[in-house]
Amino acid sequence: MTRILCLLTCCLALHPLAAQIPATLPVWDDNLERRIPDDWLVRPVEQQAEIFRSADGRDLILFNGLLKRSFRISPGVVCTDFKNLSNGQQLLRALSPEARLTVDGRVYSVGGLRGQTEKAYLLPEWLDGFTALSGDFRLTGIRVEALKPFLQWKSKTWVMNARQPGGKTLVFSYEAVAPAIAGLKVQVVYELYDGLPLVVKWMSVENTGTKAFKLDRTVHEILAFVEEESAVVGKPEQMKKQHGLYVETNFAFNNAMRYDISDQTTHWKTDSSYTSQVNYNYETPCVLEVYPEKSPGIELQPGETYRSVRTCELLMDSYDRERRGLAIRRMYRTLAPWTTQNPIFMHLISQSDQQVRDIVDQCAETGYEGIILSFGSHCNMEDTTAANIRRWKSLADYAHSKNILLGSYALFSSRRISDEDDVIDPKTGRPGGAFFGNAPCFGSRWGLAFAEKLRYFMRETGFDIFENDGPYPGDVCASTSHPGHKNLDDSQWRQMEIQKGLYHWCNENGVYVNAPDWYFLDGTHKIAIGYREVNFSLSRAQQKILNRQNIFDGTWEKTPSMGWGFVPLTRYQGGGPEAVLEPLHEHLADYEQLMVQYYGAGVQACYRGPRLYDTDETKTMVQRTIAWYKQYRDILNSDIIHLRRPDGRDWDGILHVNPALETKGFLLLYNPLKTAITRDIRVPLYYTGLEETAVIFSPERYEEMVVKMNRNYEVQLRVTIPAEGWIYYLIH
Repeated sequence: MTRILCLLTCCLALHPLAAQIPATLPVWDDNLERRIPDDWLVRPVEQQAEIFRSADGRDLILFNGLLKRSFRISPGVVCTDFKNLSNGQQLLRALSPEARLTVDGRVYSVGGLRGQTEKAYLLPEWLDGFTALSGDFRLTGIRVEALKPFLQWKSKTWVMNARQPGGKTLVFSYEAVAPAIAGLKVQVVYELYDGLPLVVKWMSVENTGTKAFKLDRTVHEILAFVEEESAVVGKPEQMKKQHGLYVETNFAFNNAMRYDISDQTTHWKTDSSYTSQVNYNYETPCVLEVYPEKSPGIELQPGETYRSVRTCELLMDSYDRERRGLAIRRMYRTLAPWTTQNPIFMHLISQSDQQVRDIVDQCAETGYEGIILSFGSHCNMEDTTAANIRRWKSLADYAHSKNILLGSYALFSSRRISDEDDVIDPKTGRPGGAFFGNAPCFGSRWGLAFAEKLRYFMRETGFDIFENDGPYPGDVCASTSHPGHKNLDDSQWRQMEIQKGLYHWCNENGVYVNAPDWYFLDGTHKIAIGYREVNFSLSRAQQKILNRQNIFDGTWEKTPSMGWGFVPLTRYQGGGPEAVLEPLHEHLADYEQLMVQYYGAGVQACYRGPRLYDTDETKTMVQRTIAWYKQYRDILNSDIIHLRRPDGRDWDGILHVNPALETKGFLLLYNPLKTAITRDIRVPLYYTGLEETAVIFSPERYEEMVVKMNRNYEVQLRVTIPAEGWIYYLIH
């Protein structure tokens, strides 16, 4: 111990910046890295997130048993090591600055070292010969603290994960040295999470000076990664990017119902200084930069602080689609636990207050938990008159007296407000050019009032659910008179801030949010699972197959609770009697199967119509199905393993898995054919956590069997599925 302290004292004297490393941090032990972790997708990780200092006092190490990320502190802060401990993969090949700012048209670097000539790999012994990359910013402090929740969310509904994530936060503080940006202070923040190989990085820029600065661009993550393939020729767009890392930020929009298409911030760049790469023209995409393409473009006023998007960096150890999806789904459950709320709701078409009271009674009798007043209903959340508030507060109070949540649909986009309030097309200087032609600008007077009216309405009435139709993907606005933004440059960023602020408020006040785009990391709960609306005008027979396909395809990256489907009880965008379920008692078999398909997948659907049942027989069926779902709710909201995609030709099915539950698996199989079928099916049980044998139980037949797994953790199961029906098994 004395020897270590002496060594630290000596090193701190040699490297003044290292003196800022908190002395209370534990000293790194190389043996920690040598332990092979268990599979974190199957068994809990015992090692908690921790931040260490090296024995010589020159490095900081982020470590949670699954990843290791190291930083050299002197003569400039730089990431020197980014390693996946599950497979031993080193992701980093070269040094990069910690961040890069473009201020008033000039580029400034934060942190970084210069001197590396070989860019294919990095040896630790080279670091001592490197010098600081620039003198733009000076490190002024290092802080380590417990991870703080991003949102103080509240839940009024059933929730799978009620815990806030645990972990540690590392903050590097800098101040500007360059005279042109004197007064700017930067914080680069790393959040390390318990239990999964995840780091979240973001930064803030504070203007402590006396003049405004134009933030043209903020690049808060720059990583020179090892390339994914060896291609002598080929353009960047033709080559694979780094699959050892999944990157997601809270700045995504595209109305695609998928993150990878909605992403607006991930940029893979080439590196011409990497002269030993195989690609002849140095066009390998091997540098990751994270920044919004059209943002922020803001004028940072004195006293104002800008906070960048939050970048989630999840390390991957496989190319397998299912395993990668499981990792992403675990990230959502941990990072955004509010997405595990999953209330059972009805999409009501109403024209009178009495219809609302009637459906509240039906929900209470059948086990439903919430009502969303659908588009076309008689609720207007923009009407904040005292009379309207009293009206809907009375109805919300009635719903709450029956333990039923109440909320409504509101339309933002796909509408024209006025020339003064609509987004202005930068090409024409006139209204138009939005995703759906005309749309209001969230930074206009109307847009700002819209957000405030919704807050007021929900706060005063006690509404519990908000379904927002819009705003749609990243509309920019060239107006220079809207109070919520200055001009085209900052219009996208400012509008997104207003929108996210509304979602934050909802989540922190217990309001459940259905939203049309990928705002999960900013407080929304659910998005469409992905479907074509006109398909709900097709026959019920077609809808059953198509809905199961939508569920199968829409749950690779999303958890069941993150997506909603659709069941048209009445006519929707066309179609005849063959497309709808009303009268409900005449189509009980189809009604029940559609409910089983969605609830059996853990996916809520919008049952859109005026009622849930029309006869006692219908009521009994709905009660039975909801009771079945609630009985198995935990496992049905757990991860889906995709077995066979529906094609109408043979069986299809899914397997829910959760090694933390007593019921570790739930197997649900369908037969679309008009005759019963018997099949031998291989059931993969690795992600149930079972190791040698599985107990498989059929509640319908009250039969139990003990089956031994093969070396791939599979069991072979002979099943008989009734014609146009389904069966399910519990696995222990």
